[in-house]
Amino acid sequence: MFVQEEKIFAGKVLRLHICAFDGAEWLEEVTEDSTVEQLKERCLKHCAHGSLEDPKSVTHHKLIHAASERVLSDSKTILEECIQDKDVLLLIKKRAPTPLPKMADVSAEEKKKQDQKAPDRDAILQATANLPSYNMDRAAVQTSTRDFQTELRKILVSLIEVAQKLLALNPDAVELFKKANAMLDEDEDERVDEAALRQLTEMGFPENRAVKALRLNHMSVPQAMEWLIEHAEDPTIDAPLPGQASSGGAGAEAEAASEAAAGTSTGDEEPRDELTEIFKKIRRKREFRADSRAVISLMEMGFDEKEVIDALRVNNNQQTAACEWLLGDRKPSPEELDKGIDPDSPLFQAILDNPVVQLGLTNPKTLLAFEDMLENPLSSTQWMNDPETGPVLLQISRIFQTLNRA
Repeated sequence: MFVQEEKIFAGKVLRLHICAFDGAEWLEEVTEDSTVEQLKERCLKHCAHGSLEDPKSVTHHKLIHAASERVLSDSKTILEECIQDKDVLLLIKKRAPTPLPKMADVSAEEKKKQDQKAPDRDAILQATANLPSYNMDRAAVQTSTRDFQTELRKILVSLIEVAQKLLALNPDAVELFKKANAMLDEDEDERVDEAALRQLTEMGFPENRAVKALRLNHMSVPQAMEWLIEHAEDPTIDAPLPGQASSGGAGAEAEAASEAAAGTSTGDEEPRDELTEIFKKIRRKREFRADSRAVISLMEMGFDEKEVIDALRVNNNQQTAACEWLLGDRKPSPEELDKGIDPDSPLFQAILDNPVVQLGLTNPKTLLAFEDMLENPLSSTQWMNDPETGPVLLQISRIFQTLNRA
């Protein structure tokens, strides 16, 4: 019996699962010493008869090992590619390379990009040369987008005037005078922002020192914390502030003033004048106090002391903002701080028409809150949390935001 030599020395026969690109599937038997190119030719004969006349047919296809996602090399054998029995191979066509763009196509694409490009300054000026020019007032544009904090001061100035008139014209002006007098003589340093105090005590500062630091720094937590750190070794840090121990004299003076008001209540003008005087006392008591450290820092830059104090007053003791004000156009000016809002403006009319605001303006405490916020903007949080003054301030804020959006 005659047996071919290659049959005697043939490698191990593997049964491979082939999946073609058109969805056909079959089993292909191949020996380990067969090359990948030979396997690919057999696969192409199975799924695309007659296509091998084209010499490019074999080179335009490739075999991929499905498990490892490797592209098999045509020159290597099945054994060298570490293919095992029952492995799955994918027969797919190679992607044709993307043709290079023609010069005409490149020019057309560049022209399209240039057409879509935004015009430069010269092109805009040329296109708008025949249009009428308008001088837009930039200050007016900025004013249209008003900031609540900027306008709040003007609103407070106007509302203080209205509250004074309402309290003076009230039939119970004498009683209101007594209440205002009592609030005036009540030491303002006794009022401490509870939230600010809690922040400092949670940091580990003793309560009495935290209270003193807050009073000296207008209830500002960052400034109070700096003060506490700087004076930690000061032997007088726990000493009470001047005037705290002598509260009896103020109470006697308040009582005498109340009796004087009651004694002159027979005339309409006299109590009204005394009530006006008490409001003036309130204003004098809450005069602006510039941050001494900010004053020194800004004066070291070469600014005059009066300019520095004006800058800090305009910018609520904020040193950075004050420096920008001094270096800029210095608006608003210190004189503008005492100007109220236009009484005929829709905003002011809407505020006065609000029932909550109307009721609040008859309360002496609301007037004191407005005065306090006017000279110490940092106290606004304290008054917003007050059950008597908080609703009034909330309504003012809502009205402003509504009209500003409109």
